[in-house]
Amino acid sequence: MSMVIDASLTLAWYFVDEGTPATDELLDRVAGEGALVPGLWRLEVANGFQTALRRRRIDARYRDASLNELALLPITIDADTNGHAWTTTLRLSERFKLSMYDAAYLELAERRSLPLATLDRDLRKAAPALGVALAGAV
Repeated sequence: MSMVIDASLTLAWYFVDEGTPATDELLDRVAGEGALVPGLWRLEVANGFQTALRRRRIDARYRDASLNELALLPITIDADTNGHAWTTTLRLSERFKLSMYDAAYLELAERRSLPLATLDRDLRKAAPALGVALAGAV
C-alpha cells in the first residue's frame, strides 16, 4: 500500500478538466503499488459520478465503465473506519473543521502511517499538522 487516496483525487482521474500530470502520476503509483481507502470511499466516488450524471457532464455508460475500471485497481478498503468514527475521526473533524467524511481519510492516513493523496484544500492543510505526509504535488 503506497498511500491513502480520497474521492477528490479519484474523481479527478475521470474528469479531463480536473486531472493534471500530478494526478496522473498518482494514478500510476496506485496502479503499481496499491492504495488504502476508508469504508465510505465507494459511496463518495459513486456520489461524485451520480452528481456528474445529473449535471449532464457524463452519461451512465461512462459512469459504469469508470466504476468497472476503478474496481480493477489494487485499492483496499479499510475494515476499521467505522470503529474510529465516534472517537478519533470525530475529534479530527472538530479540530480541523472538516466534514466527517474528509476526517475519515485523515484518520486512516494517520493510523496507518501512510501519505495522504487529496485535492481537498482543507485536508492538505490539516495533514501536516498531524505529521501526515502529502502524496504527490497536486
